[in-house]
Amino acid sequence: MKYTLLGHSDLKVSKICLGCMGFGQAQSGMHSWTLDEQASKEIIEHALDQGINFFDTAMSYSAGTSEIFLGSAIQDHALRKDVVIATKFLPRTKEEIEAEISGQQHVENCLNASLERLKMDYVDLYILHMWDYHTPIEDILEGLHHMIVQGKVKYIGISNCYAYQLAMANDIARAKGYEPFISVQGHYNLIFREEEREMKRYCDENGIALTPYSALASGRLARHPGKQTKRMEEDSYAKGKYDATKDMDIQIIQRVEALAKKHGVSMTEVSLAWLMTKVASPIVGATKLQHIDDAIKACQLVLSDEEIVYLEELYQPHRLVGVMADNH
Repeated sequence: MKYTLLGHSDLKVSKICLGCMGFGQAQSGMHSWTLDEQASKEIIEHALDQGINFFDTAMSYSAGTSEIFLGSAIQDHALRKDVVIATKFLPRTKEEIEAEISGQQHVENCLNASLERLKMDYVDLYILHMWDYHTPIEDILEGLHHMIVQGKVKYIGISNCYAYQLAMANDIARAKGYEPFISVQGHYNLIFREEEREMKRYCDENGIALTPYSALASGRLARHPGKQTKRMEEDSYAKGKYDATKDMDIQIIQRVEALAKKHGVSMTEVSLAWLMTKVASPIVGATKLQHIDDAIKACQLVLSDEEIVYLEELYQPHRLVGVMADNH
């Protein structure tokens, strides 16, 4: 396993971050493909054994049970000081706004609940899951600052935002003496590269770490074009992100497959090796032990400049999808 410092922080993280959305008690109307606690623990423990020390979860994953499963596995199989734990909190709800719960109080309430589920005293990276259009960012930053002062959070990050929002938030943080966001968790992979328009350049120039999700496009970049899995068939959110562009994307996926055959490696290795030339630590979900092994092997695969061009040259601009396309 290779390691890197996360942005300007002192957090030494593995080049692969284990995404924990696939762990948790299945919820009605939500993902049905999540793993139960025992299966989740086996994946987490295997990741630890292979040198992965960076784990990403969220309060919203399987109604908080992802945090419970992760916290229990860490408690049983690792020392807290040896791992880097990231979790995410959602914007204020309509009910909270009507109850006049402030942005500062919302941050504290969400964090305390996550810490209780994780059975931890602090998180290394606390991430705003998406931009809160109904709460002043000053209130969010102040709330996060108070949590850092109390020792419950080491660093803060943000997910699903625009570059101008990140720049504005960090300018406000510096002006008010609060801590800035040190990382961005956006949607970024070989068949969705819209982060390269502004976000990647802004982050590169300001030392902000990119830890993208959907590194394998929900499995599309990891298997023969057109091959479906149960998750791919049932994941309506992912289908909404990728189905509209599958005809143009398949040409890139075919090139991933061609390079995988050339090197005698998996498509996962090629896709992640490409992404690791762009970002600090991609978030990779795993529901099988082999998923962990393939991701780790990607750290050793070095693509030539010509191969990188070969993978990139067919890309065409995509419309924003998912949470970034929502109307606010």
